[in-house]
Amino acid sequence: MENYIPPYTISNQIINIIANISSLLTEISFTNKEASNPKLRRENRVKTIQASLAIENNTLSLDQVTDIINGKRVLGEPKEICEVKNAFEAYELLLTLNQYSIKDLLYIHGILMKELTNEAGTFRSGNVGIFAGETLVHMAPPPNQVPNLMNNLFHWLKSTKDIHPLIKSCVFHYEFEFIHPFSDGNGRIGRLWQSLILGKLHPVFEHLPVENMVFANQQAYYNAINRSTDAVNSGIFIDFMLQEIYETLKKRQGDPIVTMKATKDVGINVGINEQKVLELLRKNNQITAKEIAGLLGISLRHSERLITSLKQKGMIQRVGSNKNEYWEIIVK
Repeated sequence: MENYIPPYTISNQIINIIANISSLLTEISFTNKEASNPKLRRENRVKTIQASLAIENNTLSLDQVTDIINGKRVLGEPKEICEVKNAFEAYELLLTLNQYSIKDLLYIHGILMKELTNEAGTFRSGNVGIFAGETLVHMAPPPNQVPNLMNNLFHWLKSTKDIHPLIKSCVFHYEFEFIHPFSDGNGRIGRLWQSLILGKLHPVFEHLPVENMVFANQQAYYNAINRSTDAVNSGIFIDFMLQEIYETLKKRQGDPIVTMKATKDVGINVGINEQKVLELLRKNNQITAKEIAGLLGISLRHSERLITSLKQKGMIQRVGSNKNEYWEIIVK
C-alpha cells in the first residue's frame, strides 16, 4: 500500500476557523450536556434526507419525505420514493459504521442505492465524467485504479494522527468526490461519510450534518470542488467547508441540540426496520439474528446491524448466558 498524502494546504484562515469551531463545540458541549429532544432528532434526520436528495435533483418536498418515512402513501416518481426509503434506512445505520472501513462504505452504498443502480454496493466498472451542463469539468480516474485509490485514501484517514479531524473530514470528502468511486450516489455517500467522521469528533454533528450545510449553498459547494480540482489542492474546499461548519454552529448557538443519549420514545427515535425487529423480539425473546433476517427479507449483516443499533440506543440488552440467553426489551 502506498503512503499516499492528499495534496492540500493549510492557510492561516483555516487555522483560525478551526480554533473558532473548537471554541463553539466546547460551549455546545457544556450548555447542551443534558439536552435530549427525540422529536427534534427525528425532524433533523428527515431534513437531512430531503436536503441530500434535493441536491441530487429529487423533487419531493419535506412534507412528502416525512410522509414516506412515516409509512404513508405519497404520489411521486417511484425512483424518488425509493431514494427516500433507502436514505432513511442508511442514515438509521450511520452510528454503527466504522469510518475507516471500506467494507462499511460499500455496505452503506448498497443500501443507499438499492434498486437504483446495478452496481449498488460495488465500485464502478466503467469510466465516469462530471459535467456542468454539457461541459466536462472532471474526468474521474479509470475504474481499474479505483480500488487502490480508495485503499490509499482510507489508509491515510486512519493512519494520520497529527491532523485535526475537521481537516481530515474535508480532505476525505474532496478526495472521495475526485475519485468518484461509484457509478452513482457519489455525492450522497461523500457527504454522508464526512458527517460520519464529524460525528465521531462531536455528537452535535449528528444533528447538524454536512448535507444540510451544502443544501443551503449548493453552487458555492460545487465551485469549491471545481476550483480545488483546477488547483490540484483541496485547500479551497477545506476553507469553504470549515466556514460552512462554523457559520452553521454559530447560528445554532443556544438551540436544544440533541445529544447522543438514548431515548425511550420508540415511535420517534427508531427506524422502520428497527421497529420490526423490536416486534419480533417481543414475540420471541430468543430469536436469532439469522431468523430475523429471514423474516424481514434482509441480509444477516443488516439484521446484526439493526440489533447493534438498538443496543447502542439502550433499547434492548442480552440477558443470561450460553443456552439460557434471551433478549430483554428495555423500551416497553
